[in-house]
Amino acid sequence: MKVQRADGAQGATTGRQLLLAEAVLAGAVALALLVREWPSIKRELRIYRLTGGFRAGRRYP
Repeated sequence: MKVQRADGAQGATTGRQLLLAEAVLAGAVALALLVREWPSIKRELRIYRLTGGFRAGRRYP
């Protein structure tokens, strides 16, 4: 159902549309950062597994 505005501004962006656009933009930035840092994350996980991971306990400071 379309609501008519009293001031005649039918082409204006609503608050909900603006919030959705900001959420999409924030998600795209987060995804781009994850894709860019993926090789580093894989490398860090490999090092973590080589040093014993969670099971290593207090062997490493």
